[in-house]
Amino acid sequence: MTKLSDWADVGKALGRTGDMRRFMYHTAFPRRDLKVSSRGVRIKPALALGTHVSFVRYADHGTLMMGDTVVTERELQHFCDVLQKRGIMLTAIHKHLLAHDPDVWWVHLHAHGHDPVAVARGVRAALDSTSTPPAEPVTVSPPVDLDTASIDAAMGVKGAVSGEIYTGTYIRRETIADGNLALPPGLGATTSVNFQPLGGGKAAVSGDLVMIANEVQPALVALRRGGVELVEVHHHHLNDDPHLFFVHYWAVGDAVRLAQAIRRAVGVTNVVPMPGIAG
Repeated sequence: MTKLSDWADVGKALGRTGDMRRFMYHTAFPRRDLKVSSRGVRIKPALALGTHVSFVRYADHGTLMMGDTVVTERELQHFCDVLQKRGIMLTAIHKHLLAHDPDVWWVHLHAHGHDPVAVARGVRAALDSTSTPPAEPVTVSPPVDLDTASIDAAMGVKGAVSGEIYTGTYIRRETIADGNLALPPGLGATTSVNFQPLGGGKAAVSGDLVMIANEVQPALVALRRGGVELVEVHHHHLNDDPHLFFVHYWAVGDAVRLAQAIRRAVGVTNVVPMPGIAG
């Protein structure tokens, strides 16, 4: 366990202060500069356009960094070049949305060593090569125009509001390892269900389910039977054990009905509600 002050130099290197999520020091870089539409829906940054990086300290004083970053297609190659020059690994490059404009890609990052400030500087240099905007003052998120009590009941998890999006989060029951490192619950192995209100009880829903191999087909079948569209099935990591797969999905419709449909897919995977904070 660490405290916020332990990461002051990392926060300075990243150019903004993060927050503690149990074992993880987490920092968000929402792409508020992007005006992305998919299937006629203008995507809010917190729905699917957020860059996130998390740092974890280990007993040997080593630090693991994992991240999920959002870049435009024009930014992608140079962004990757900067990361590689700084010794930061790229573990996945893929899509989280169906057809959308402008074209956006999601790049997963990984670094392990004993100099977290150097890693943070590398992440910052790569982000500075993009149009990722500077931090804004933290504000309290207003209530969302959704029946959140019914969504919570359908999902079996207490959601949270962030950036006009309502999110429910689950974590794997089993311990996940990355090489010889045990990952704290919630790092790199979460299922997330994100609701963007569209008015009249409707929502655009985007997120991903974390699965092991024998859960993939039952989860995909459950999503399609619930009228949920499949976006991609892929991995986020290279050396995880058990090896995890993620299915990203998309749906627009009655928020409570979609929550019920997605819960059926969540139910075939070995997850439990994430304690404390969602997102």
